[in-house]
Amino acid sequence: MKRYKVIVLLLCLTLFAGILAGCGSHKKKEKSEESTSTSKDSGELDDITLEGMVSDALSSMTLKEKIGQMFIVCTDSLDFDAETEVTKKMQQKLVGEIKVTPAEVRRYFKDLPQDSIPYIPTQVEVQIITLQPKIPVAEIEDVKKRLRDYTDRVTKGEIDFSTLARLYSEDKASAIKGGECGFMGRGMMDPAYANVAFSLQDPKKVSKIVESEFGYHIIQLIEKRGDRVNTRHILLRPKVSEKELTEACARLDSIGDDIRQNKFTFDDAASVISQDKDTRNNHGIMVNTNERTGITTSKFQMQDLPQDVAKVVDKMNVGEISKAFTMINEKDGKEVCAIVKLKAKINGHKATIAEDYQDLKEIVMDKRREEMLQKWILNKQKHTYVRIDPNWQKCDFKYPGWVRND
Repeated sequence: MKRYKVIVLLLCLTLFAGILAGCGSHKKKEKSEESTSTSKDSGELDDITLEGMVSDALSSMTLKEKIGQMFIVCTDSLDFDAETEVTKKMQQKLVGEIKVTPAEVRRYFKDLPQDSIPYIPTQVEVQIITLQPKIPVAEIEDVKKRLRDYTDRVTKGEIDFSTLARLYSEDKASAIKGGECGFMGRGMMDPAYANVAFSLQDPKKVSKIVESEFGYHIIQLIEKRGDRVNTRHILLRPKVSEKELTEACARLDSIGDDIRQNKFTFDDAASVISQDKDTRNNHGIMVNTNERTGITTSKFQMQDLPQDVAKVVDKMNVGEISKAFTMINEKDGKEVCAIVKLKAKINGHKATIAEDYQDLKEIVMDKRREEMLQKWILNKQKHTYVRIDPNWQKCDFKYPGWVRND
């Protein structure tokens, strides 16, 4: 568990106390040592709790990062993205129980000077219908042939699996680590991938070709630890031809014309035709999930929409249906065709309790969280010894008090 103890301190320092206002462009981490207090207050995390949080954090990140990247984390090296996600879990552990009442929100808003009332940017509600273009059988067979060739070369000892992953895998995040995914539980993987990964026994063998929602893989076992497994993989995605993209877009344009002619509604078309699993059961309405709080809403600021969708919606009027366009599905990285409808638009305005209660509530919650984190850090400074490189000691820390002159 020694590694997890190091992670606790590292994250506390770099992402609670060591977030530097004046040195934010540096990526160097402070060397640190911990003199642990014997108290067990609510801010203390034992090894078992932290290990669970690490697993949970990596799990949620794996789901979030399915933007054409099968797996992107490695628990042993714990790269920056993983550290950030684990830190979020630690913050949630500390401030997750904070609640505010409607009365507190109203009081906060009432006490604000007029020039301090927050401005709420323009928000939109968008419906979407997507179609996945057909992939030619010949393209799929070509991908499988390439994967079989990689397997043969590894089996014959001509080249290491990790070298091939670096050269050819389309999961770029794991490719730079030789295809290594890090230790994961079954629930953290695509089901098809997990079934094969957990069935592997010999680290020298390469799996059969696995089809997942991300594409086609070959997998090699690195190590098993209880109910977790560390594998490396090579991912290839069949490419969609221009012909298939054009045909799918033409079909969507035809559907859009039928909707405009009132043959059926956008809601009905989304429920029956759309291949977007996340929206088709909700009449095509796109859902915006706050990653920190888990709160979902149908309202998006333009910057929160997928980039390809935002470009189209930006030029639309309420009730208008777009022409078909291509976009990258953020879940699996595949190119799809889509049409969208701008269902509603709320222009930017100064916040009011009646229209923007949820936004104001979140502002009050953020204030409470910051107060609790600062109190926690001030308490930890009494029990934690930190060695900070002299080159960093004159930086402006987000939370003061780490450099003492006594």
